[in-house]
Amino acid sequence: MEATAYDERLGVPLRWWAQGVMLVAMLWLALIVAVPGPVAWACSGVALALLAALLLSYGAARVSVADGWLRAGRARIQGVHLGPVHALDAEETRRVAGPEADARAYLLLRPYLKRAVRVEIADTDDPAPYWLLSSRHPEELARAVRALSDSSAP
Repeated sequence: MEATAYDERLGVPLRWWAQGVMLVAMLWLALIVAVPGPVAWACSGVALALLAALLLSYGAARVSVADGWLRAGRARIQGVHLGPVHALDAEETRRVAGPEADARAYLLLRPYLKRAVRVEIADTDDPAPYWLLSSRHPEELARAVRALSDSSAP
């Protein structure tokens, strides 16, 4: 069994947690003057639990390269089907995800991650021409995907 060459969780930044907690605190403040205390606390507790569930699920997406596969979120593809790989800076990512985007591409993008990796798909049966994957370390991810592609070449 091959060791994991790359693994990254695309967790939300700390500032999202802080802003969410401040939002719940404002909700509590608005409720505490309008309804009985226990109701305000209960509603705020539910709101905090929903916030945590939302941020944890949104930030649970993973990008990994292991065991001959590239996995991004729920999608996966074998290394033999991968083509050229490009680590993109913030401007290239904005351009490729925006004006130059292909509607058929597979995207795993997070707005708090400005850089990404573009992985061309060499499989003619795959409807996606490329994958565009957000990453905190696009150069490392691109290196791992290239190594996977090279080791899987026929």
